[in-house]
Formats: sequence, structure tokens, C-alpha cells
Amino acid sequence: MLTGLKLEMQGMTPAKLTITVPEAAERLGVSRNLAYEAARRGDIPTIRIGKRLLVPTAAFERLFTAPADARYPTGRCDINSGD
Repeated sequence: MLTGLKLEMQGMTPAKLTITVPEAAERLGVSRNLAYEAARRGDIPTIRIGKRLLVPTAAFERLFTAPADARYPTGRCDINSGD
């Protein structure tokens, strides 16, 4: 298994453990404001470290790999509904 230092030595960068809410917005193709609203509602998983609001990449990526019924038990996926 390659460690972060070994990856850097080979010219590769290790995956980040967290991303910012604006980075999550960019990955989702939505506005920064919409991403912050989704984070406030809990649609985007976040952690707070000091004053920074960060998105754990593992939890963020699980949003797209988990079965649909686990992500949306109501069967709906409407980011604008507030559910």
C-alpha cells in the first residue's frame, strides 16, 4: 500500500479526506449557495472544524454509490423540496 509520502515521491497526490462546500458544489455542478443550503439541510454531509465547514470525501462519494433506497427512503430525490 502506498503512503502519502510515497505517492508524492512518485508524482502522485494522495486523495484528500475532506473537500470544501464550494468544491462539492463544483463536483455536483450546482451553485455555491445551493450547496451550502443542501449542507444546512443535511443533504450534503459535513463536519465542522473550528470555523470551517468541510465535506468528508468518503461520505460524499457514498451519496452516489449507496443503493437509492438507502439514500432516499421516501423514494424521492428532490434537492429543492427541503426533504
